[in-house]
Amino acid sequence: MVELKTDASMDAMYEAGQVVGQGLTAVREAADVGVSLLELDEVAHEVLRKAGASSPFLGYRPSFAPTAFPAVLCASVNDAIVHGIPTSYRLRDGDLVSMDFGAELGGWAGDSAISFVVGEPRAADLRLIETAERALAAGIEAAVVGNRIGDIAHAIGTVCRAAGYGIPDGFGGHGIGRHMHEDPAVPNEGRPGRGMRLRHGMVLAIEPMLIGGGTDGFHEAADGWTLRTNDGSRAAHVEHTVAITDAGPRVLTDRGTGERR
Repeated sequence: MVELKTDASMDAMYEAGQVVGQGLTAVREAADVGVSLLELDEVAHEVLRKAGASSPFLGYRPSFAPTAFPAVLCASVNDAIVHGIPTSYRLRDGDLVSMDFGAELGGWAGDSAISFVVGEPRAADLRLIETAERALAAGIEAAVVGNRIGDIAHAIGTVCRAAGYGIPDGFGGHGIGRHMHEDPAVPNEGRPGRGMRLRHGMVLAIEPMLIGGGTDGFHEAADGWTLRTNDGSRAAHVEHTVAITDAGPRVLTDRGTGERR
């Protein structure tokens, strides 16, 4: 069942989304060679505390997970695609890092992710991240009243495949609102004109995931959470929470970078 949010509810979700944006900005600013993933998780936790918000990640345990997620931040490094658990690992020069962060405020959730390189970047990593961001922008552009979920999926997949990257099957975006994960699912590849029609008041987390080596294969790491590329190539993951409105897509997790509010 898909809940259509009122305009007031979308405004409230925007407030939650701003906490998410602040957290990701703080994490990116703190990330440097020698900084541990646990230290970055604490940076994100402090943002939640100051905002009076809680984490939808901490303690989350879906059916596939052997244990509850132990942190407020998903920290995925290099060949990790998504769901990386923060550890004592200290970032090294050239690491490609994907950070996924969420917040719950006033009964509403926000969810967003960024990818970036610590230290001296490889040209291939910059291209991978730039393509992920273009895929996200394409997905957001397709998130308009009257389109369908398949139009978002097709827009994302077209950008990813044209650049020669892989897409992990079965993982993508989702509805979001009172809970972090709601209906409908938002795949990262699909056929245009298919799926649920988009209506004013739907709110979606749109999140492209790209595998740099060009293949789609991935596997679950021993921790039961982290997904890693089968070929060992690097991955990128970016995400925004986006409201579907009659005036066009409204990015609720913008970080002051010009996305439409």
